[in-house]
Amino acid sequence: MLCFIYKSLKKEQLYLYVDKKDDFSKVPEALFNSFGKMEFVMDLELTPERKLAKEEAEKVIESLVEKGFFVQLPPINVPVPLTIQ
Repeated sequence: MLCFIYKSLKKEQLYLYVDKKDDFSKVPEALFNSFGKMEFVMDLELTPERKLAKEEAEKVIESLVEKGFFVQLPPINVPVPLTIQ
């Protein structure tokens, strides 16, 4: 499955995958607006076996088929509690 990836210029490591280039019609308006300005990153041929850096390809494909888009959120930095020994 061919997909098209855009990055938010407003928030680092926030990406939007869509099933058609420059077609954001399936993305809810509030979600689309929260991205701010976006920049096209690349097109990518996805297969279930393909390794992605941050997501499972099957999960992305499923979302693209069902919704027409997928959002890759930035990692959540949870502070690790210090242990005193």
